Amino acid sequence: MTDTETRRAAAASAVSGVEIVLDAVTKHYPGQRDPAVDRVSLTIPAGEIVVFVGPSGCGKTTTMRMINRLIEPSSGTITIGGRDVAGMNPDHLRRGIGYSIQQAGLFPHLTVAKNIATVPGLLGWDRARIAARVDEMLDLVGLDPDTYRRRYPRQLSGGQQQRVGVARALAADPPVLLMDEPFGAVDPITRGSLQDELLRLQAELGKTIVFVTHDFTEAVKLGDRIAVLGNQSRILQYDTPAAILADPADETVAGFVGADASLKQLTLTRVRDVALGECPTAVESEPVTALRAALAGRDRPWALILDTQRRPLRWVSAEQLAHADSLRDAGAPVGAPLSLRSTLQDALEALLAEQTATAVVTGSRGEYAGLITIDTLVAHLSALRAEHGGGHAESEIPT
Repeated sequence: MTDTETRRAAAASAVSGVEIVLDAVTKHYPGQRDPAVDRVSLTIPAGEIVVFVGPSGCGKTTTMRMINRLIEPSSGTITIGGRDVAGMNPDHLRRGIGYSIQQAGLFPHLTVAKNIATVPGLLGWDRARIAARVDEMLDLVGLDPDTYRRRYPRQLSGGQQQRVGVARALAADPPVLLMDEPFGAVDPITRGSLQDELLRLQAELGKTIVFVTHDFTEAVKLGDRIAVLGNQSRILQYDTPAAILADPADETVAGFVGADASLKQLTLTRVRDVALGECPTAVESEPVTALRAALAGRDRPWALILDTQRRPLRWVSAEQLAHADSLRDAGAPVGAPLSLRSTLQDALEALLAEQTATAVVTGSRGEYAGLITIDTLVAHLSALRAEHGGGHAESEIPT
């Protein structure tokens, strides 16, 4: 079973999204000879993440914005949960659809709480219900309500702003969430963390999510299905990430997949799905001598120092321990850890940044869960090649 199929099965009982159907949807702007979007037909299953990926200017954002009528279609029909959106009041339609964009799009003059409360307020929720929902949503996206509810967007990092943007989009519990390159303006490490957070939220909430990106690796990581779009949003291929990686429909799709298709297969597997390595560990209040003894004679002379909650703090070598009187000052800080939801592609990027060539994996509360090394990734890719006859993959690649 692929990771995507596992996610689907796990979320099936929690689906709160609804099906979206586009039928021959076209957008023709006045004064232009060719349509921006030409007769797009597509079914987006309830409770799935469908990613639109394609080059800049291909019409993917225009197609998405026609779903909530921020752009009005010239022809064709769009139904959400069986209802034709053309017959709905546009304001009412949009209040029932979450919308998250690049750089969060927060109102700079409103606090975090008031930003999140925007749509519930428009829907007439009472103050107590809104206040409870604001705190619930902040907690859901990993921000402490007491710390963040009264802050303004300018007081947040880029990643925190995006989390608030997602919280605002989900505040009224819409069945559909539209996301237009929401993580495109943050650094790669923060981007990976936000992607993991979105997957965690989706596992809990089961929304129907339409996600626009130009990054095929992001599409593979997030999508239950990917729609690869060409000019005028023509659908070049619509399938699971595994199927597209294994069998691109044409040369254009193959160009998106790239020459590193085997490396992109690392995005199909989560850290939780592979055997994690171990190394000696010690809480920083423990004596140096015990950790020195644990490292003696090991081929890889590195250990991890943890805090009292068993969260990783520092790497320490046998050489550093030889001159240390206490674990509190020994070693060098651990880089950004991987989570169990991270992909093996995320793991590769983390490994390249670590002097130990080893990445630390943490659990849901930040506690130490194990290690990943380059050998882990090589073994996984070798197993895939062996299973599929030396690289001739089937349409579904088991992970």
